[in-house]
Amino acid sequence: MSGHSKFANIKHKKEKNDAAKGKIFTIIGRELAVAVKEGGPDPNNNFKLAQVIQKAKANNMPNDTIDRGIKKAAGEAGNVNYEYVTYEGYGPNGIAIIVDALTDNKNRTAANVRSAFTKGNGNIGTQGCVSFMFDKRGQIIIDKEECSLDGDDLMMIALDAGAEDFNEEDDSFEILTDPDTLTDVTKALDENQITYVSAEVTMIPQNYVELTDENAIRSLQKTLDLLDEDDDVQAVYHNWDE
Repeated sequence: MSGHSKFANIKHKKEKNDAAKGKIFTIIGRELAVAVKEGGPDPNNNFKLAQVIQKAKANNMPNDTIDRGIKKAAGEAGNVNYEYVTYEGYGPNGIAIIVDALTDNKNRTAANVRSAFTKGNGNIGTQGCVSFMFDKRGQIIIDKEECSLDGDDLMMIALDAGAEDFNEEDDSFEILTDPDTLTDVTKALDENQITYVSAEVTMIPQNYVELTDENAIRSLQKTLDLLDEDDDVQAVYHNWDE
């Protein structure tokens, strides 16, 4: 895992998120609505809702806003028509890209995602063409400067709560879990008053690919920027070694 600073990537994403916090809150609001529709408004009995709430808190969404979103979704559950869709494809030099979207118009979203790939000299592939190169894991990132515990103590708390792996980097700790136990581990961290930069279910590349050609880097960045600007896109995963 060395050589790939997850915290640096998280900080980079957060800076972009802070510049477009309204979009982030809109995205999470959609996720809240879908989770409530599928499993009800009680996070204790709705694992997906609990995960969305965790994501909302990690993105500094106020508790009042979260509560209002849940109540609104519960009252309008019959009107929620968003659905999850996933696209897979390739960027320049075969960089693997996965795009998760939540949309009320699959034709619009598919066209926008395809355009983003094309403008970055990439192409959409078939379902499953690159996802086998990634592992679906729960991932928690903790800033070392914000953590009063040393690595060994933090690791024991995480492993006792059900974490599967623990990694230490220069600036951060990374905790990996099964997606189904992510909430259990974050609860244990909360109980021990341990703050974290992010906690989410993500797709982690099994291997990273370096790009040295400046044109390829610009093209890939164009695709990633266009996807980031699309309100329907929830998350983008890739194996580019930034």
